[in-house]
Amino acid sequence: MGVDLSIIWFVIIVFATLMYIVMDGFDLGIGILFPFTRDAVDRDVMVNSVAPVWDGNETWLVLGGAALFGAFPLAYAVIIDALTIPLSLMLIGLIFRGVAFEFRFNATPSHRPFWDKAFLGGSILATFSQGVVVGAVLNGFPVVNRTFAGGPFDWLTPFTLFCGLGLVVAYALLGATWLIMKSEDPLQRIMRRHARGLLLAQLAVIAVISAWTPLAHPAIAQRWFTLPNLWFLLPVPLLVMAVSLIIWRTLARPECHAQPFVLTLVLIFLGFSGLGISIWPHIIPPDITLWQAAAPTQSQGFMLIGALLIIPIILVYTFWSYYVFRGKVQHGEGYH
Repeated sequence: MGVDLSIIWFVIIVFATLMYIVMDGFDLGIGILFPFTRDAVDRDVMVNSVAPVWDGNETWLVLGGAALFGAFPLAYAVIIDALTIPLSLMLIGLIFRGVAFEFRFNATPSHRPFWDKAFLGGSILATFSQGVVVGAVLNGFPVVNRTFAGGPFDWLTPFTLFCGLGLVVAYALLGATWLIMKSEDPLQRIMRRHARGLLLAQLAVIAVISAWTPLAHPAIAQRWFTLPNLWFLLPVPLLVMAVSLIIWRTLARPECHAQPFVLTLVLIFLGFSGLGISIWPHIIPPDITLWQAAAPTQSQGFMLIGALLIIPIILVYTFWSYYVFRGKVQHGEGYH
């Protein structure tokens, strides 16, 4: 029995996407949390907590996009055509956030508020656009003769807008728990308080999306609520509730610094896995499977050689950068 390269590439793309959500999620969350903290010194600590690693985090976004282009060209073509506007807005947000990140440290005191607002706006725009893209993928795309057959604004629906809002909440929660791990009082205490509210908001978002998707898509309802699938998939929502309860308890314990962030990563992973379960095995819902969208086996095999070389290198330098810059960020220390 031969190796299914389409499955391998699907796993690589999912892994790269999840790594991006985990790593770029919390530093986008830092920007989203700026309105929660008015103190200029605390804001510097927030930015300095991600300064050594933030640009490397986006490596995973590039890897995922390149892998989708090479391994599943049909999916890449349809998604780019269908989601040109939100993807362009996402890139604009990421660029604007990056420029603001660099400029705010060198700006005069009178210009610093402008770059803080730019950092906030770029973070929200990039995050919201990513959520819209996720919602649009769940909704699916009309494809005729291997070409996107919809309009330029098909992605603009109440569901996709809600998904955009939901991802803003998720990234803000990641950012808050990251700061609990990386900062000290009084900023840490402020973030513990806001993280509790964000956790409740995140659970509300998960509940709404979990109800909305099966009601809007009978195939997803059949996937989750018919036997024996129900028994196999029931651990996912149960784990979401259990992990959320543990996060709530760790947020109330001042001695717990890293646990809220690690558990929030688990919560995000569970939500991400639920989305994957809903659309599997379609890479372009509702009709195009990953095998139908796949590139020729020879192309996938050739690319896999490069991927098996580059992914370990990315993992090593990512681990090393986080290891070198471990520990708390003190006032007056960091990025200059």
